[in-house]
Amino acid sequence: MTFPPIRTAVFPVAGLGTRFLPATKASPKEMLVVVDKPLIQYAVEEACTAGIEKFIFVTSHGKAAIEDHFDANPSLEEMLARRGKTAELAIVRSAQLAPGQAVFIRQQVPLGLGHAVWCARHMVGNQPFALLLADDLILAQKPCLSQMMEAYHQLGGNVAAVMDVPPEQVDRYGILDVLKDDGVHVQAKDVIEKPVLGKAPSHTAIVGRYILQPEIFQILGQQQTGTGGEIQLTDAFPALIKDMPFHGVRFTGKRFDCGLKEGWLEANLAFASTRPDLKEHLLSVIEKYYEVRAQQ
Repeated sequence: MTFPPIRTAVFPVAGLGTRFLPATKASPKEMLVVVDKPLIQYAVEEACTAGIEKFIFVTSHGKAAIEDHFDANPSLEEMLARRGKTAELAIVRSAQLAPGQAVFIRQQVPLGLGHAVWCARHMVGNQPFALLLADDLILAQKPCLSQMMEAYHQLGGNVAAVMDVPPEQVDRYGILDVLKDDGVHVQAKDVIEKPVLGKAPSHTAIVGRYILQPEIFQILGQQQTGTGGEIQLTDAFPALIKDMPFHGVRFTGKRFDCGLKEGWLEANLAFASTRPDLKEHLLSVIEKYYEVRAQQ
């Protein structure tokens, strides 16, 4: 069976990033840098690799830096070209999205992730779409969304990236109530948002990558509030599951929660360790600080 292709991706980037204050006082949290690229660029590159052609950013006040980042910068490019910095010029241009590819819309009131997704409904239209949360940075040989695309073309319906978490962490995630599990693909009969410890139906948790059918907008449009008094995306999944399949994909790779300082710091170390130009220096620095700590 052939399923409609996924050509559109939504990036909810309206959050305040209060955990990283004061760094996020005047700069979007999605512009936090891991090694030498902002989080949102990693997410966009992952989407590009998976075949996405239209990029919808749901922003809020103070997020203009994201729009500028994916735009052309003629004065910077002219300066780099004049000075013969061809490598740097290529890097700058590689971050640009083509004219008409990027759409920026506002979530005027912070009513939750589900509300942010609902704000994109007119731009997405009546077609399935990908949803990427830039806070969840995934290091993988094959990008996570590409792995999910393969599952979608096999299974159809709705698809989410999932991983198994320790029992004491289930209250941080949306957790699948599992119907079938072949080790890679997990079919859900329900999804519970942040269940109470000891009450979770499984340890299989959703992370910030989704392929969703457009019917999600009708459910989110009911504006029902959930955890924290916000319109939660996960709360819409049970109604969606009643009418169509919902599968989790245990992706191959390592996920870093860059919404937390600890996750962002670990991501910097992990991504730097994959870089030939940085790996040796990174190891020497770690060894130096390990020796200092051991002597204390």
